[in-house]
Amino acid sequence: MARGRGGTGRTPRPKRATGAAPPRARRASPASAPTPEPPPPERFVLGAIPGATLGKWIDAWSRRMPRTPLVLREIAVSDQRSALDADDLDAALVRLPIDRADLHVIPLYDEIPVVVCSAESHLTAADELELDDLAGEVVIAPADDVLAVTAPDAAPAAFDPPATTADAVEIVAAGVGVLIVPMSLARLHHRRDVAFRPLRDGPTSTVALAWHASRTTPAVDTFVGIVRGRTANSSRG
Repeated sequence: MARGRGGTGRTPRPKRATGAAPPRARRASPASAPTPEPPPPERFVLGAIPGATLGKWIDAWSRRMPRTPLVLREIAVSDQRSALDADDLDAALVRLPIDRADLHVIPLYDEIPVVVCSAESHLTAADELELDDLAGEVVIAPADDVLAVTAPDAAPAAFDPPATTADAVEIVAAGVGVLIVPMSLARLHHRRDVAFRPLRDGPTSTVALAWHASRTTPAVDTFVGIVRGRTANSSRG
């Protein structure tokens, strides 16, 4: 058989592909299962002494913890420590001083003292008062008094101390005596027939957030962050 010109008579071998071998498919590693978040508490129970100002904090809680309703429970100042020792409060707004044993306490704000008097009293002529201005006045101290202010030249009362601040305000409205309380309580029990004036040399009253150290929960930490002004994205500190 005739051979072609220049031919070798051999079948050419296919050329090898140059370059790196194709990468092997990697076996996908199984994804780790995300850690489930703990369910939010059913509710957050906050105690509060009369007159405590906490509306903005309740609003912030509602926005930050929409699945956990905040339940507000009023407590008396005389019972605030025993209320915190019980198991039905997560935290409470209290008035200082308080026995701090086994408690975490964060002072929040100070309230100025005011003199509550009859709307027709001569004391309303002044924008501010001092203890000396109460000379000859009957200074009423109800059983739930939180300031225990003594006016040096006050007149003695001819009646037993009323049981509550609300009862004392009624007596003041009748034109008998005056009452010294933190401003929030004067606003709480305000009525048209009484007025109040700041008492320059009277003691302030500090409102604080307190909770039992053994019950520091994530919900308590969240509320602490709210009263301290931390945002939802802020780190704790």
